Amino acid sequence: MTVRVGLTGGIASGKSTVSAILAELGAVVIDADVLAREVVARGTPGLDAVVAEFGPGILTPEGDLDRPAMGAVVFSDPAARKRLEEIIHPLVHRRGAQLEAEAPPDAVVVHDIPLLAEGGRAGSFDAVVVVDAPAELQLSRMVQDRGWTSDDAAARIGAQATREDRLAIATYVIDNTGTLAGLREQVERVYAALADRA
Repeated sequence: MTVRVGLTGGIASGKSTVSAILAELGAVVIDADVLAREVVARGTPGLDAVVAEFGPGILTPEGDLDRPAMGAVVFSDPAARKRLEEIIHPLVHRRGAQLEAEAPPDAVVVHDIPLLAEGGRAGSFDAVVVVDAPAELQLSRMVQDRGWTSDDAAARIGAQATREDRLAIATYVIDNTGTLAGLREQVERVYAALADRA
């Protein structure tokens, strides 16, 4: 039987690395961020709905969604962010369900969902994997690896669920404070446990 897994972690926790390792090991990975871009690509009903809600100012001259412009609108305005989520989340959910339905019957299907703790959907999965790193490590990675300012990094971390909230929904916790080899070893152990359930 298919095992449905929710994968989450705070920004700069290493979730993308874990997701890539799981895919290498044979999991079917459905990435909510990739789908969120797909459902508002040029020419989609999703993009039409976003433009109808927020106006043509959120488009690039070529007619694509201007992500920085959209971010500027919603990041500081919770009501605007909620309106955007109400358009995008159902489309992402539908596309994710479609991809899951196409997976082999005994697959480990991993839904990579950055805001799983915030969305209250943890209970809809057979297991939840949380990639964990302390906030100070997330902050230093964002500043050093991504070139963010400390203030911007702290604001983004503050806008997400707390570390405690994420750990509270975890079936498995992957600690990403060590080496890549150590991380891979943990992911392999978790994948083996999930594959056993499948």
